[in-house]
Amino acid sequence: MTKIAVIGGSGLYQLEGQKQPGSGLLETLDISTPFGPPSDSISIMNVRGERVAFLPRHGKGHRYLPTEVPSLANIWALKSIGVEQIISISAVGSLQEAFRPGDFVLCDQLIDRTRSRANSFFGGGVAGHLPFADPYCSRMRSTIAGLLEKSGHPFHGRGTLVCMEGPLFSTRAESELYRSWGAHLVGMTALPEAKLAREAEICFAIVAMVTDYDCWRESEEDVSVEMVLEVMAGNTRVVREMIPGFIESLISNTDCACRMAAEGAIMTDPALIPEDVKRKLEQFYGKYWRD
Repeated sequence: MTKIAVIGGSGLYQLEGQKQPGSGLLETLDISTPFGPPSDSISIMNVRGERVAFLPRHGKGHRYLPTEVPSLANIWALKSIGVEQIISISAVGSLQEAFRPGDFVLCDQLIDRTRSRANSFFGGGVAGHLPFADPYCSRMRSTIAGLLEKSGHPFHGRGTLVCMEGPLFSTRAESELYRSWGAHLVGMTALPEAKLAREAEICFAIVAMVTDYDCWRESEEDVSVEMVLEVMAGNTRVVREMIPGFIESLISNTDCACRMAAEGAIMTDPALIPEDVKRKLEQFYGKYWRD
């Protein structure tokens, strides 16, 4: 059983360089899902004695645009191997002066500006509605915050992230609009991952790594791929060193409200749910419609 997973964002395509004895790749899984193939093979790593699943969000070699990431398949595949907690690593732009390039942010809120992404496992004959007021697992955030504080790396314990469609960066008007809303960060991949993890009853937290000041800061050069890659390389080195500590501390989080998030959420009479839909979603909700 693999209870914890890391989804690597831009710049983090594999877990490597762990120096603990016995650490390394245990196996590689190619999982078929009812929603197509995941972004890539899932690597099962031994990290400080724990089985950890690693999945590169954009695929090795960065093949998928943010809108193309097969998030339904990714979350379904991770759930199928027993994952109960996901650490999401993501590069973001800053909308506020205090959130500096190189800082890490444990976001607590999201604003959805996407428009063309499948964002729910429900539909096709089954309707469900889950609470999403607090999109990230508070237990995971608290644990990771404690470790970041001890490390001395600059971080923010909370922040509001605007998830835009992409793949182009923001216009100046959009960047100023998000700032006027009080948002702190902008990115392209936080959704639908967080929504799907909640529907799958998986604890989910994001470590957002600031790479730039978007385009609102007139004294700053406009955001470019070169700028993002340069800061991202440093961020990735730091977070890769920290991940084993995150895993070691999180693995004991065995009881959380996230694991029962869909209790009472399904509106449809189980007798009316099509059998093919039941088969696709059995690993999520079978415990509810069997009762």
